[in-house]
Amino acid sequence: MTAPTTDWTRRTAAELADALAAGEVTSVELTRAHLDRIAAVDGEVHAFLHVDADGALAEAAASDARRAAGAPLSSLDGVPIAVKDVLATAGLPTTCGSKILEGWVPPYDATVVRKLREAGLPILGKTNMDEFAMGSSTEHSAYGATHNPWDLDRIPGGSGGGSAAAVAAFEAPLAIGTDTGGSIRQPGAVTGTVGVKPTYGSVSRYGLVALANSLDQAGPVTRTVLDSALLHEVIGGHDELDSTSIDRPVGAYVEAARQGAAGDMTGVRIGVVTELGGEGYQPGVLARFQESVDLLVKAGAEVVEVSCPTFVHALATYYLILPAEASSNLAKFDAMRYGLRVLPEGIESPSAEDVMRATRDAGFGDEVKRRIILGTYALSSGYYDAYYGQAQKVRTLISRDFDAAFEKADVLVSPTAPTTAFKLGEKLDDPIAMYLNDLATIPANLAGVPGISVPSGLADEDGLPAGFQILAPALADERLYRVGAALEAALLDQWGGPLLDKAPELGKLDHRNGDSA
Repeated sequence: MTAPTTDWTRRTAAELADALAAGEVTSVELTRAHLDRIAAVDGEVHAFLHVDADGALAEAAASDARRAAGAPLSSLDGVPIAVKDVLATAGLPTTCGSKILEGWVPPYDATVVRKLREAGLPILGKTNMDEFAMGSSTEHSAYGATHNPWDLDRIPGGSGGGSAAAVAAFEAPLAIGTDTGGSIRQPGAVTGTVGVKPTYGSVSRYGLVALANSLDQAGPVTRTVLDSALLHEVIGGHDELDSTSIDRPVGAYVEAARQGAAGDMTGVRIGVVTELGGEGYQPGVLARFQESVDLLVKAGAEVVEVSCPTFVHALATYYLILPAEASSNLAKFDAMRYGLRVLPEGIESPSAEDVMRATRDAGFGDEVKRRIILGTYALSSGYYDAYYGQAQKVRTLISRDFDAAFEKADVLVSPTAPTTAFKLGEKLDDPIAMYLNDLATIPANLAGVPGISVPSGLADEDGLPAGFQILAPALADERLYRVGAALEAALLDQWGGPLLDKAPELGKLDHRNGDSA
């Protein structure tokens, strides 16, 4: 007898894959269960911008046919997934959370999306995000804010808050996010989910609408470390269509996660970064971080303290490099080729410049305009060397600090975000306060190294989730999964079950929508 649909939405992706392989459930049943969950709760969470029920069910039916013929495309064939709305999806809208791309339907798939389809994962829909991935709260979406399933009055992180909220609210077992300065890891921290930023260039960027080319990286959003490893192996690998793609085989991430789950950290050196903690960090976040370090020590790890002095300049460096690259990338939205076109009022025969000005004024939100202005200024004649050029020099120093730190430690650790989720609207009028949420995550993007955020528990002050960040050298992503899975296993024993089971708002959502799980 098939288990209740609400039960299937609570299973991990690995459990769903096993159930599909054993014939306990069909992909159509799984996909329909998640579509029903979206219909029941997304009106309050607003994780999705577009839901493709017909397309997802058709893909699920095709998966079931493959399973029946004994020819699944991958272990995850038939497990549904959500995709951040910054990745091109043929036949589905891709808006990047912006009015300027409202209604745009790409004629092609991003490579990550193509790999998902080739592995047989039904795509449930596209998730909400800060406009063009500019933000730390998903409040800068032109289509309305996403809400944190732990507390609907709080932010789910950003820019990929939609993907994190969808996974946390059991609307999808898996999701794809993108991380430019922490946009996978920081939402993971504040929603109690797992978020991975792979090594830059190890997952194709082709078809990812660029915010900052030298920083953007797509990666997994899941509820467990093993699920992230499974998804990472699907989307990773070299891509000839991406000039930044690294020609290296996909790592053994699943094997590393399974090894880590056994709990033996003997011989692993854990580097605690001095500059990523202390003043400005919420006491409860630091307490959960220290408890997590202690658990790794108990599992056999050795802890060393490392100093990365230039990390204190990472925020300023990032907010010169990112706006500069964004200003260049967003120049293509000119009302001439695709997307929104607005004719200016009061001008009988407007010039192309008049139309472009009116369109960009109407189509871009305040945060996007702020960063375009800053980036254009930083790249302008007379200021390039003083600002953008200097920022690139500091970026090199940050990479050198990483190199020196990894000579002393196998992985580096810190809190993922300085605080738990703040109230919606609390920091909208203070851009600097908003930017500070990325304090601990930005260095990894500047250096191109991989990182993971694993839930570390609930802060004492507010009962909201905090995250534990693990960073590894470039192309050593397996270390993330080994250490992350070991910590996750120790914490699950301590909690007596998944952290999301302790989310009070999820229980209220279930009750209000007649969910019995």
